[in-house]
Amino acid sequence: MIGAARLLLCAAGLFAAAAQPAELRALVGGTLLDGAGGAPLANSVILIDGERIAAVGQVGTLDVPADATVISTEGMTVLPGLIDLQVRLAELGHADRARWEEAYVPLAERVVMPAAAQALLLAGVTTARDVGSPLEAALSVRDRIRGQRIVGPSLSVSGPSLEHDPPSAEHARRWAVSGAADAHQKAERLAHAGVDFLLVSAVSQLSDAELAAIVAVSRATGVPWQAEIRSDADVARALEAGAAGLIGLGAGLEPALPAAALAELRSRAGRDEPVPWTAGASALTNYEWLRANAEPLDDPRWREALPHVVADDVRGSLSDIAAISAYETPALRRAVLGARLRSARGAGARLLAGSDAGEPAHLTGRATWQEVEALVLEAGLTPAEAVRAATLDAAASLGVEHDTGSVTSGKYADIIAVRGDLLRHIDRLEDVAIVIRHGLRYR
Repeated sequence: MIGAARLLLCAAGLFAAAAQPAELRALVGGTLLDGAGGAPLANSVILIDGERIAAVGQVGTLDVPADATVISTEGMTVLPGLIDLQVRLAELGHADRARWEEAYVPLAERVVMPAAAQALLLAGVTTARDVGSPLEAALSVRDRIRGQRIVGPSLSVSGPSLEHDPPSAEHARRWAVSGAADAHQKAERLAHAGVDFLLVSAVSQLSDAELAAIVAVSRATGVPWQAEIRSDADVARALEAGAAGLIGLGAGLEPALPAAALAELRSRAGRDEPVPWTAGASALTNYEWLRANAEPLDDPRWREALPHVVADDVRGSLSDIAAISAYETPALRRAVLGARLRSARGAGARLLAGSDAGEPAHLTGRATWQEVEALVLEAGLTPAEAVRAATLDAAASLGVEHDTGSVTSGKYADIIAVRGDLLRHIDRLEDVAIVIRHGLRYR
């Protein structure tokens, strides 16, 4: 058994900021995808002053100040930092849930979540929404990133999910509710603690009174609630109750969503309020790919932000991919995944990037680019639409589009660059060469 002291020793020094001090910088030469749907801008110039974007233009039309530090983006695609709306920072892809709960969840605040946050940032994710983590750990990691005491993306956190009957071993991350009074008390505790949103899982299993109590707390405190979909029955009920958005696609095996769910999606879209939905599709596609070829697990890049002893333990737990039991009927679900996503999109849902990073075998440093790729290959988005789903549209769903989500003068300098032509090869997102968050360079 790995001891806590050894883990903390291995983690020491990993989370000090690796960025250079903010200064006047110029990204010069690459093709810019601004995230807002503008035409690709060749030979782009982006001036960064401190933590904000000062100007955007092209070589020959926008002068680079003599005192600016020039960063070449030649041969690269430049775009806003990615926004992943469905990550599990308290998990790192380990296949043995019982071992993870016992050995690592107690170290979520000091080791696991900071490591996961740094891995996300180095993979080009500059903003993320964490779901289902221990309450105090989630709040601490979010606030330490804001205070620049540890490295990671800007975070929005839910703390534990609220649900009817979660496994008792996962009590730190999944809170059971029993009756309306208990549901009200626990939702109120989360809201008053300072979470950014409430995560309500499997709403079809909650009683009317329990769900109404949670909704009442959300309205009274102004803390929105998101519904985590576990079954098709959850969709319509969550939307009828006023969920701000949906997380996960559930384990349904039908190629189309139920009629009631589609009707609710169309109703919201008809009011010009399309439902934000992060499917976490890549957790399943990644698992199926790895069953055929596990070689990507030996790529050292996913390890770079993790303590060696943790990375080794995660990799060891994945030695037999086919034995992982976390994915229910994976082959059957994989066969209808694309049709279900297109069904939701056709009814007016706004599909956004949310990878479910941290699920078994879904490694934090790889998950986000895989989710953007799944939006293209499975849901039928164009690469440009998928980029927007992972940038400006995702920012809008968080209410932060005025500060981030596009490469625009005045916004935070949350910018990444990847090698190659992203509009031809969306998987180029795997090869991030430059990461800048709030004007500081981390890669």
